[in-house]
Amino acid sequence: MTEGLNRLRWRCRRGMLELDAWLGGFLDAGFSGLDQGEQAVFGRLIEQEDMDLYAWLSGQVPAPAEFRPVIEKIRKVTPK
Repeated sequence: MTEGLNRLRWRCRRGMLELDAWLGGFLDAGFSGLDQGEQAVFGRLIEQEDMDLYAWLSGQVPAPAEFRPVIEKIRKVTPK
């Protein structure tokens, strides 16, 4: 699983410091607590465009329903 986590960590690196903190911080502090379905959703979430991710994670725009539960978990685990 370490190889999979390293791949995810690389995919969490973004062009915005805030996104790096949210996504990388969650990978370190909360990802292991997700079930397989939620982990798959997280994988799809990090494939989205940076500006969409920022808008959803910051609460500026509601996220698509598929991503909302995982986004809420990211917000609870990582600082704003």
